[in-house]
Amino acid sequence: MAQAIIPHSRPSLDRSDIRAVGAAMRSGFLSQGGEVHEFEKRLARVIGKKNAAATSSGTAALHLALLALDIKENDEVILPSFVCSAVLNAVHYTRATPVLADIDPLTFNLSPEAVRRAVTRKTKAIIVPHLFGCPADIDRLSELGVPLIEDCAQALGATFRGCNVGSIGLLSVFSFYATKVITTAEGGMVLSDSKSLMAKIRDLRDYDNKKDYRLRYNYKMNDLQASLGLSQLSRLEAFIARRRRIAALYFEEFKDCRFSLPVWKEGNEHIYYRFVIRTEKDASTYLEKLQRRRVQGRRPIYRPLHVYLRLPGFPRTMAAWRRSLSIPLYPSLKKTEIEKIIAVIKEIF
Repeated sequence: MAQAIIPHSRPSLDRSDIRAVGAAMRSGFLSQGGEVHEFEKRLARVIGKKNAAATSSGTAALHLALLALDIKENDEVILPSFVCSAVLNAVHYTRATPVLADIDPLTFNLSPEAVRRAVTRKTKAIIVPHLFGCPADIDRLSELGVPLIEDCAQALGATFRGCNVGSIGLLSVFSFYATKVITTAEGGMVLSDSKSLMAKIRDLRDYDNKKDYRLRYNYKMNDLQASLGLSQLSRLEAFIARRRRIAALYFEEFKDCRFSLPVWKEGNEHIYYRFVIRTEKDASTYLEKLQRRRVQGRRPIYRPLHVYLRLPGFPRTMAAWRRSLSIPLYPSLKKTEIEKIIAVIKEIF
């Protein structure tokens, strides 16, 4: 019998999650209701924002954030090329023009210098992902005078100079997909201190029972999802502590391996949603070797956005894509799995 593969990522669930969802089911109220409202309130308190609106996905959250800023056709939105295509989709939903920028080669986050060169009079927003759990240089990006949307899909619980990521930009968005920092299976949330922006978002996420007609969306979260989110949120600190312990072990065990380790953020700001190493050769070579040894690795970004759009340039993004490799790191990893991952990585490198 073949040995089970260690997956690149998986949810971290326990009996308390099952009890929470079961209680929501027994209540008989399954759609958007009290559990959603409580989840919004608690996450806003954790992050340090005044208002929150839960949504059906992280992409929906980002789409609503862009709409709240009245972004439309002929407007420009800056985003990195080295990011999930869902971010590009949200920009295209508004018919705005995506303007791609290159990255910092150490953190993989948006390069403030590249963003500065990309800003024009048409620029209406900058989407700032805190990639792989590593906070972006939000201070320098804030100096550009353009509304910032923090994309915290991979960085819930990370901090930047003592501030929670998601608490600095005009708007921030979160994702709770199955393998995110916490999960609601699918789901997302928008946070902001602006009452007017959040009023627009709440209006647009639900199309029914309105006095007027305008294009609105079915972007609601339901109480079953929110009950799971509340249960997961109560363990957020434990999840992050576990991630950091595993990362610390990897740093120690891999210090003599033939690859570059992830950036180490001072002040324990990184949550290590992904443990991304930089390989000497193309990452595909090592992905195959890992797979044969029953450990699943991944390119952390499937394909850069400028490749999809057939745009030239972006040398730092291409270098990162060719030579970056993400290895398993998540709270539900067992001790024996961690030991095997370490042994396999040492064998290969």
